[in-house]
Amino acid sequence: MRALVSWSSGKDSAWMLHVLKQDTSIEIGALLTTMNEAFDRVAMHAVRRTLVEAQARAAGIPLWTVPLPWPCSNEDYESRMRVAVARAVAEGFTHVAFGDLFLEDVRRYREDRLAGTGLTPIFPIWGIPTDRLAGEMIAGGLRAVLTCVNPKTIDRSFAGRQFDRTLLADLPSGIDPCGERGEFHSFAYDGPMFAHQVSVMPGEVVDRDGFVFADILPA
Repeated sequence: MRALVSWSSGKDSAWMLHVLKQDTSIEIGALLTTMNEAFDRVAMHAVRRTLVEAQARAAGIPLWTVPLPWPCSNEDYESRMRVAVARAVAEGFTHVAFGDLFLEDVRRYREDRLAGTGLTPIFPIWGIPTDRLAGEMIAGGLRAVLTCVNPKTIDRSFAGRQFDRTLLADLPSGIDPCGERGEFHSFAYDGPMFAHQVSVMPGEVVDRDGFVFADILPA
């Protein structure tokens, strides 16, 4: 199995990478990230390209980036992803790994779009109860900071906070501990999936397009 890893820069994809690295039957060939062309940042997570590149170096894995227009229609997204999939198949990849946790519609979408392409989707951390998974991530040494929050679900003060046990205790009732329903997104800067920590420092917090974004800067 030669796997391409869908890489959001956040805690779930980072923990998935940690799980994959423990499976000796899988060769991890590259991290695949979509980048907003207008801002040169990871879509939704709003993480700077330089920091994603630093993650890839810390993981010791090549980074592939897919540029997306802004705004980006679903047709544009799928067209550009087809190019990336074709490249992966041409370079001998057999699987693509996703860090999805429990959203059935998202999983079906990925499976449907990859059917017949030559790439088989896998979901290494699927179905793990998210309260348990969040605790395992923190206990396992993963360190992440919240880069985007949806103020309709949690308070804007969560933007820029560390993903730790204090944060989990402070989450309102009904909020998924891993933010799987879009309550928040994160940037992973340390953990067992990396050979060394990615040094970062906080930047400004801004409101944009109905979300609150906490910028993360290279330290």
